[in-house]
Amino acid sequence: MRIHFIAIGGAAMHNLAIALKNKNYIVSGSDDIINDPSKSRLMKHGLLPEKYGWNVENISKELDAVILGMHAKSDNPELLRARELEIKIFSYPEFIFNQSRNKFRVVIGGSHGKTTITSMILHVMNFNNIDVDYMVGAQLKGFDVMVKITKENRFIILEGDEYLTSPIDLRPKFHLYNPDLALISGIAWDHINVFPTYEIYLEQFKIFIDSIKEKGTLIYNSDDIDLNSMVNKSTNRINKIPYNTPSYSVKNNVTSIEINNRNIPLMIFGEHNLNNLMGAKFICQQMGVDEDSFCKAITSFDGASNRLELVCKNLNSIAYKDFAHSPSKVMATTSAVRIQNSNKKIIACLELHTYSSLNIDFITEYHNTLSSADEAIIFYSKKALKLKGNKDLVDSDIKTAFNHNNLIVINNAKDLINYLSSLEFSNLALLMMSSGKFEGIDLGLINDLMNK
Repeated sequence: MRIHFIAIGGAAMHNLAIALKNKNYIVSGSDDIINDPSKSRLMKHGLLPEKYGWNVENISKELDAVILGMHAKSDNPELLRARELEIKIFSYPEFIFNQSRNKFRVVIGGSHGKTTITSMILHVMNFNNIDVDYMVGAQLKGFDVMVKITKENRFIILEGDEYLTSPIDLRPKFHLYNPDLALISGIAWDHINVFPTYEIYLEQFKIFIDSIKEKGTLIYNSDDIDLNSMVNKSTNRINKIPYNTPSYSVKNNVTSIEINNRNIPLMIFGEHNLNNLMGAKFICQQMGVDEDSFCKAITSFDGASNRLELVCKNLNSIAYKDFAHSPSKVMATTSAVRIQNSNKKIIACLELHTYSSLNIDFITEYHNTLSSADEAIIFYSKKALKLKGNKDLVDSDIKTAFNHNNLIVINNAKDLINYLSSLEFSNLALLMMSSGKFEGIDLGLINDLMNK
């Protein structure tokens, strides 16, 4: 088959393109901007467009299908040409559903924790030599390509993103998968550019629950009050299995959980990660992995990439990076670092990078989210603010919103580097949180500062 990707540089889009090329599809693609890691990975597989931009000559009747990414616009010239030629147009969720119609679909949804839970499940499956198909929106350690679709595998595990499907299909992606088995990790308002109220955002999860196959199964985090209420009110004829945060202890910076009177030491930490672990356990059990096999596997799980990932450490200080950007995740991550490093000074640096976090009307949602940190740094790029079309931010408004007594605001990379360089790395835990890249700062700088 000949497939052309419009907006090939997306996280899931470029992985799907590589996966299809590996299956001997003839793949081409276009985009107006492609950043790493997508750029390097597309180049490695011979799929990086020669020129950036859109070109109607990429679209011809020789194509079997076009896969359209959310980064494109509804008036994209290549899209318009494909419609004119009546070429089949898929979003990537539509294409993956079409490729997995005869499989047992497992969809991991929720406002936070999707990548970590999916990563845990895949780790356990690999440990137990169970071959499964998958689609994950983020790059995971130990995987070359984050999409795998075979003819023979029974299970496919899908990360269920609630963001919109494509510029011509404004449904959330996870509405398209029709799962046999699903998980919801929790609900916390996000993506206010497309879900302007919390009620509208909640409605998307109700629709997702209704999309689960009759007699299918939903695993859900019963610690989440709104989610718990939503599941209990659902009239979909499905099995409903709750999970919650397990009992745990921290000793010598090692977190252990208790399952059926067994103490299980872990390489990960933080209540939110332990909650994620329990969700992953119930999913794996539904897929045929018994509890003992799960526990043996999960002890060697060291976390998903960019999720409370160790940056560097010395004899008495440590630095982490995390993808946290939503208020609930920022609070959970900062609290986790505090509990794990109770004898250290905690400095938390958060980059406001998403449309929601850069919106002054949403920033109040971050009230007290950094209270576990001794010092807080709020960083944002004025360039990102301009690109997203948001109003200018005022430092005093940010400080009021976060309500932290020891907080500074920095809005350019040079000043952030100078501030980090001024830190005394002695009995310190530094946490860098962002869904972006701190305006291109190489976090390897922290290792140099810590060990100078």
